[in-house]
Amino acid sequence: MKKIFGQPYNLSLFIAANLFMILAYGTPASGSETAVIAPLATRSLLLDAQRVENTLIAVGERGHILISEDNGDSWSQSQVPTRATLTGIYFSDRLNGWVVGHDQVILRTRDGGKTWELVYENREAESPLLDIIFLNNKHGYAIGAYGQFLESFDGGSSWEGRWISEDDFHLNKIIAIGEQLFIAAEAGCVYRSEDQGQKWTLLETGYQGSFFSIFPAENGRLLLFGLRGHLYRSDDAGETWTEVETGTEASLTSGLQLEDGTIVIAGLAGALLTSQDNGDSFNFLQDPERKGFSKLMQAADGNIIAVGNFGVAKLALDKIFSIKK
Repeated sequence: MKKIFGQPYNLSLFIAANLFMILAYGTPASGSETAVIAPLATRSLLLDAQRVENTLIAVGERGHILISEDNGDSWSQSQVPTRATLTGIYFSDRLNGWVVGHDQVILRTRDGGKTWELVYENREAESPLLDIIFLNNKHGYAIGAYGQFLESFDGGSSWEGRWISEDDFHLNKIIAIGEQLFIAAEAGCVYRSEDQGQKWTLLETGYQGSFFSIFPAENGRLLLFGLRGHLYRSDDAGETWTEVETGTEASLTSGLQLEDGTIVIAGLAGALLTSQDNGDSFNFLQDPERKGFSKLMQAADGNIIAVGNFGVAKLALDKIFSIKK
């Protein structure tokens, strides 16, 4: 059974028991201050990252934004007009990018991350934004805790909020696949839009726990995963879902498809799942140091770059786990 929700909504008193791991790291610093350039920023908590052509960009606590131009061998810290914990990043092209975080901070760059400006902040809301996406350089969405859903039509200069659901569930991850948008949320919820985000359909999964991410595999397949190692796949745009055995109860946070087609899904406690059959089955592996992974990237040289509670590190998955790059 599916439900289609309109825009009007009154905030309920519901308080979720399971929020994505990023909210467990204490009270964030004020969003109105400037991030301090820190010598050990590469060892600080990092929560999201993106490869933009040959550039790697990672974001995390205290307003840290780190950039690497050499496949992760070295990193430089950007000047950033906030100390809020930063949680999500999205670049629509090499120059235009946005970052979200606590205090509902939204940052924008128009020069590939060299400089950043604060375009939105709402500290009174007392809830973080968790992810952001732009359909082009003008039209974008930012989502977050307690059902926060913001929309911009001017490249992020201004934002308007609305509700997409009757519930105030945390909205954790938003992706675009062709003309469709998908949001992974808590309480077993997945939302799909067929009209660039104006209306949203709740898709039933049969699971009641939180989903932290949704990942597009090949041939239109969706992989959905989150709390306690739960992972589901769909081959019909989310109409039906099949649970996939993972071999772990660690929460899963990030998905990546390598150049050779291997899918790697990472999570907490060093959890690493690999699939060479497009997500039909997975092998469970564990990082020896049990790192808490929040995002994986494959650099231009083929190396795997991971960010998380350890900062940033290279993972030689081909050597440690006999996974061919």
